[in-house]
Amino acid sequence: MESREAYIALNMIENVGPVRVRQLLGHFGDAPSIFKASREQLRRVQGIGEETAEAISHWEDRIQLAAELKRIQDYGCSVVTQEDEEYPPSLKEIYDPPIVIYVKGSLSPKDKNGVAMVGSRQTTHYGIEVARKLAYQLAYVGVTVVSGGARGIDTAAHQGALAAKGRTLAVLGTGINIVFPPENVELYNRITENGAVMTQFPFNRPADKQSFPIRNRIVAGMTLGTVVVEANLSSGALITANFATEYGRQVFAVPGRIDSPRSKGCHELIKKGAKLCESAEDILSEFEYLFPSTNKPPAPNETGVLPAISLSNAEQKAYDCLKTEDEISIDEVIRHSGLPASAVSVALLGLEMKRLIRQLPGKMFLKVR
Repeated sequence: MESREAYIALNMIENVGPVRVRQLLGHFGDAPSIFKASREQLRRVQGIGEETAEAISHWEDRIQLAAELKRIQDYGCSVVTQEDEEYPPSLKEIYDPPIVIYVKGSLSPKDKNGVAMVGSRQTTHYGIEVARKLAYQLAYVGVTVVSGGARGIDTAAHQGALAAKGRTLAVLGTGINIVFPPENVELYNRITENGAVMTQFPFNRPADKQSFPIRNRIVAGMTLGTVVVEANLSSGALITANFATEYGRQVFAVPGRIDSPRSKGCHELIKKGAKLCESAEDILSEFEYLFPSTNKPPAPNETGVLPAISLSNAEQKAYDCLKTEDEISIDEVIRHSGLPASAVSVALLGLEMKRLIRQLPGKMFLKVR
């Protein structure tokens, strides 16, 4: 058995897990040697009880490794182990790093400068817009946006990063072949082209109450910090924030309405010491040594020269609708441009990040230059 196959097999056996695998590797030296050991030899390892020793020694009766290897090949994904260079270095620092990571797409050294963005599945329009905008701003300057691929804030975070043509990673709480929620099929495909969909779970593993907290520790563990955009007091996003605190990573929270239950979680985090986040600058200021000002597009008043800026077709149509002397509402831009409302929202966000327009209160916009 090759090393990669041994890791995949260990990941599939119930009652093993990352901590026990670390104990076994420390005792036997490498993953294939674990399967060569007898039940008695396995039992002598600290933390390995009778049940785990029995599961490993009779692994061929419990899992179908050949079928899993075929699924990996047929699906076109890869499996990364801690022996591989692609394995996220920050993830190795946590107490229980995943034994393996299934990856559809590609991991990059750039992902070490990643920031997690999480929040409620049942969110408000405010939360969605803030998540998209923050993710766009972060991805625009080279930050990898990491989230969970779920409905709500997660989806908005991935969409914002993709709109900026940046990298984004979706960490799943299921097997990599399961799209949850099902409406995110197209989003997952786009993510694989500009980052990766990833999970520690074998194929066909359904979502349950245990799988999401397991997933959340990866989101927090592989990033520099976690941004909670919108969350109630029972939201799983707070679990991610707690993991980030446990790992010594920075936690940011976006404030919301004081009478909104979906902001209670963020306000509670701020009370406990999370950094209040109103813009990407609040996040980037914590990591200035990683994201120097040279990464940011210069403003005209900083250089005295207008930089060459390329616009997408939607951005150009939206830009042509705006004026320098009169503010225009987003509804007017939608009407005059002939674009769908969703396309106009993304286009205006892009123009704002390129410092060509300015958003005013009430969803009004003004051309800057």
